[in-house]
Amino acid sequence: MSSVHSAPTVGLDPVILYRILQLRVDVFVVEQNCPYRELDGRDLEPTARQLWVQKNTEVAATLRVLTDPDGRARVGRVATATGFRGQGLAAALMSAAIALTGDADVVLDAQTYLAGWYARLGFAVDGPEFVEDGIPHVPMLLRRA
Repeated sequence: MSSVHSAPTVGLDPVILYRILQLRVDVFVVEQNCPYRELDGRDLEPTARQLWVQKNTEVAATLRVLTDPDGRARVGRVATATGFRGQGLAAALMSAAIALTGDADVVLDAQTYLAGWYARLGFAVDGPEFVEDGIPHVPMLLRRA
């Protein structure tokens, strides 16, 4: 198993950041055939952190951790490259992200078909299903208190 790397976006090597963003576009825009604004500005927030697993020079999986205005941690942009799926990389990233958030509640918007996977990590559905960019999602919460 490869190790999980973590860094503030502003501290990332530009090549690694490029590969992270390229993977996100490959998965969310190209593979899911969903033209949307992947670069939403939130990666530039002062507390934004990128987590990734690297295999040789390739970013195999990634996610980001943000801080929402209410103080809760937000995990998003969880993506694994096609050739690396089924190896537990996303679960390793999620475990690292949860550990990184300390005692803060953690929220995420899961694609509905993945709600059960996130539930195995301790998340619970926390609101009604909604459609974002043509894809059904559910808000989920990992309550720490």
